Amino acid sequence: MTSDSEKYWYNLSTGQVEKGFESPAIDRAGPFDTAEEAAKAPEVLKERSRAWAEEDARDDAWGSETAGEGQ
Repeated sequence: MTSDSEKYWYNLSTGQVEKGFESPAIDRAGPFDTAEEAAKAPEVLKERSRAWAEEDARDDAWGSETAGEGQ
C-alpha cells in the first residue's frame, strides 16, 4: 500500500498536480493514484457535488408526497 505522501494531489489554488504533501491540506484534493487521475479532480469534484446535491434533495423531499393525505 502506498502512503498518501507518495500519491498525487490536485492543488485547488494553482490548478496544478502535485506529488506528496507539497501544499497545505486546505489547498489539496485527493489523494489520487496517478497524476492523470489528479488532473481530472475538478470534474470528479463537480460530479460528486452534483450527486450529493441530488441525494440531499431526495432526502429533503422524502415523505412530502404523502404529507397531508388522509386528512
